Amino acid sequence: MKTDMTMRWLRLLPMSCLASALVVAGCSSKPAPPPAAAEPAKPAVVYFHVDPASAGSVSGTVLYTGRKPARKLIDLSSDPACVKSHQGKVYDESLIVDGKGHLGNAFVYISKGLEGKNFEVPSTSVTIDQRGCWFRPRVMGIQTGQVLDIINSDPVTHNIHPMAHTNREWNHSMGPGDEPLHRRFIKSEIMIPVKCNIHSWMHAFIGVVDHPYYAVTKDDGSFEIKNLPVGTYTLTVWHENMDPQEQQITVAAGSSVASNFTFKGK
Repeated sequence: MKTDMTMRWLRLLPMSCLASALVVAGCSSKPAPPPAAAEPAKPAVVYFHVDPASAGSVSGTVLYTGRKPARKLIDLSSDPACVKSHQGKVYDESLIVDGKGHLGNAFVYISKGLEGKNFEVPSTSVTIDQRGCWFRPRVMGIQTGQVLDIINSDPVTHNIHPMAHTNREWNHSMGPGDEPLHRRFIKSEIMIPVKCNIHSWMHAFIGVVDHPYYAVTKDDGSFEIKNLPVGTYTLTVWHENMDPQEQQITVAAGSSVASNFTFKGK
């Protein structure tokens, strides 16, 4: 009789242990965490669009007065291919002044007055070329987020190195026939100096702005900025050898504002 009861108890023991384990496990398990709340959708960016019926413009000329320094001869002899790409002597291009004192390669832009306005990023790209062992153009503008295409048209290797401070600094070698590079600058920065780590005489400057209202003076010193909305602005001129200058301008509906600047040689 005792043997039968013992066997029956042994057969029941695993089931009771299992039942106890299930009870303990059920008591010790943590409740499932509540589902994470969905992040609120970011509001869509509202872009400013100029009314073409009331838009105005600003144009003018940038002059240079005073004694012009003698142009510096550039020695390209370290790279025979660079010598071959030019006919005759090559001079530094940091100061381009014609016979009438007109100053080229000055960067002109609206520096104040557009706060609070968001402008769409242009779908077109801007190009800088390494040609004739120079950067072309030497001075250029681009909008934040806009694509910069970098080309090497030379039969030699170059290294493009934008030395940005607000944006990310980078440098990249490009051999003859390499595919174009494509880069963007995401923050405004006036100006980003660019050099070639291989050819020390190669320099360029990139003005990055968050709007489309900028220009680079031509060899005759002239510039024009179109499609400006009505308002009062600060117009700033930058040149690599000069201190920046500013003027306040007011653009009325449909008006064309004249704004001229004069730099004096140091």
